[in-house]
Amino acid sequence: MAVITRITLRPFRLPLKGALRWGKSSELAALEHLLVEVELSDGAIGRAEIPPRPTIYGETVGSVQAALEYLTPRLLGLDIEDTLRIRAVLEGLPCNHTAKGGLDTAIWEAWARSQGQELWEVLEPHHRRVRVSYILGIADPEEMLADAQAVYQAGVRVLKVKVGRDLAGDLERLALLREQFPDVELYADANETLPPEEAETYLREWAKAGLLYVEEPLPVEEVLARKRLRAAEILPIIADDSCFTLRDLRRELLLDTFDVLNLKPARSGITWTLEMLALARSEGKRAMLGSQAQSSFGAWQTALLAFQEGVDEPSELSFHLKAEGGFLEFPPFREGWLYWEDLVRCRFDEAAFAKYAL
Repeated sequence: MAVITRITLRPFRLPLKGALRWGKSSELAALEHLLVEVELSDGAIGRAEIPPRPTIYGETVGSVQAALEYLTPRLLGLDIEDTLRIRAVLEGLPCNHTAKGGLDTAIWEAWARSQGQELWEVLEPHHRRVRVSYILGIADPEEMLADAQAVYQAGVRVLKVKVGRDLAGDLERLALLREQFPDVELYADANETLPPEEAETYLREWAKAGLLYVEEPLPVEEVLARKRLRAAEILPIIADDSCFTLRDLRRELLLDTFDVLNLKPARSGITWTLEMLALARSEGKRAMLGSQAQSSFGAWQTALLAFQEGVDEPSELSFHLKAEGGFLEFPPFREGWLYWEDLVRCRFDEAAFAKYAL
């Protein structure tokens, strides 16, 4: 049996064509991420992208490096087939979501290759195509419309619009998008910015604007307020920040606080993403796959999971269009859809990665 022999972190930096702004004050101007590599005794290598997000998970490049320093000696020498021991090691370090999510994904890819397969071959698709969405950050109208136009021309037909700082401004931007792109569907991401006493007013106005749904309108700690807001059935609610982990999901399902689950393999790896999807599906919840603003490589690994049973809403698989370059050639979108047969042709490009490695 193959055992884990090496775990390596390779930092990289990808500039963005424009900053992404969300929430009350968060902003991302470049992708300063890490590539984790897991090598086995039979020579198989698995990779994954780790996107530290200080303002979301409290993780930085330094904290990811420290987490890997802690986990690596506990993983080295473990049989790649011993999933229970590997999982126990990862779950033995609380939090550190993207560090563990990346490690889990890289371990999956290393295991697949040890079996003579690629990751896409062990993650068999339930359907042949998925709808894609794009994250449109908070920006002035000119910048927003230019960003939307670029991704529209690239084949995207669903936009996730960051909202919550200003209701009147939100409605103006949504109206502009409706006017310029009448065939595009829109939904909102409030990033926990709404006060509970004002949330219904915001949601009623967003519903009038024709949005599909709204993501995390309330602060995570406002659990009972979220339950009441969902029960009001003003606009379907997406769970994201409130469902980082399987444990979080169980709580939210118990209280029935959401309609759609936004799963992000960047923080839950493949193991926990599949388990969370299965649990949400068993409770009659819809699901989508979310981006943590990754490169085309990270988007590709996320996309593989978007084809699983139960993922029935548009998935955030196009953020890489905002990056200046990449190290995997992502397939084109065709009138709002991504097709499995296009996705499986993608390959990690070592020479291209070297251009962005630090």
